[in-house]
Amino acid sequence: MNLNESQIERYSRQLILPHVGGKGQEKILHARVLVVGTGGLGAPCALYLAAAGVGTLGLVDSDKVELNNLQRQIIHSTLAVGTPKAESGKKRISELNPDVNVVAHNLKATSENILDLIKPYDIVVDGTDNFPTRFLINDACVMVNKPLVHAGIFRFDGQIMTIMAKSGPCYRCLFPEPPPPGAVPSCQEGGILGAVAGVLGVLQANEVLKFILGIGELLVGKLLIFDALTSSFRTVKVPKDKDCAVCSDHPTISKLIDYEEQACQIKKEKE
Repeated sequence: MNLNESQIERYSRQLILPHVGGKGQEKILHARVLVVGTGGLGAPCALYLAAAGVGTLGLVDSDKVELNNLQRQIIHSTLAVGTPKAESGKKRISELNPDVNVVAHNLKATSENILDLIKPYDIVVDGTDNFPTRFLINDACVMVNKPLVHAGIFRFDGQIMTIMAKSGPCYRCLFPEPPPPGAVPSCQEGGILGAVAGVLGVLQANEVLKFILGIGELLVGKLLIFDALTSSFRTVKVPKDKDCAVCSDHPTISKLIDYEEQACQIKKEKE
């Protein structure tokens, strides 16, 4: 074990765990995780990964901190309002744990940059809040066989699933195509209880840490659904779609698509 005295003290409660120990902590310290979105999901997820000692955390976000974000996006502060979210997240993590190398990607994930973004990392966390980006991240991760932890939240509900294309279903096996623009209300339109985002973001961090350590059972082929009003969880099995357009043996989608631009184009044509 090559941990210094400060690290032994900082991670002492993890080091005593039988499935972690010094070797496990070193795995965490050498891990590279990309969190796409530092909003309601990405904020708590990134904080817990940083606290655990994940060596390199990439934060992808093109937005700036707004006051209405702070009800749930706990990585940001009132003083950070108006600053880029990726930079705000980097500053907070650096204050929490100087062991962590934070890479701020102050940009929007697109079909042109997503493969380059995910390439250096071991696992990707989808902390986004819109369907076009979710499908883009899923497709990219499937195409290069990169593990992905997906989660979604709305009002008092949330869901989470881990995607490993070679051993289980992908997001398209659950939802083959993005819904039409406006068909599903956004959090901005429908609202969200901040604690729901916290629960799902922490569950995402838990999935990532299990993956890094090689312990437990990942949510591969299983959708875990959380109902905050009843404080209940239920698990739904998700079979791999043999005809999936991306992860099947004969995929029909081989090129990444910017669904947001496509939706805007369709809207313009209708107008």
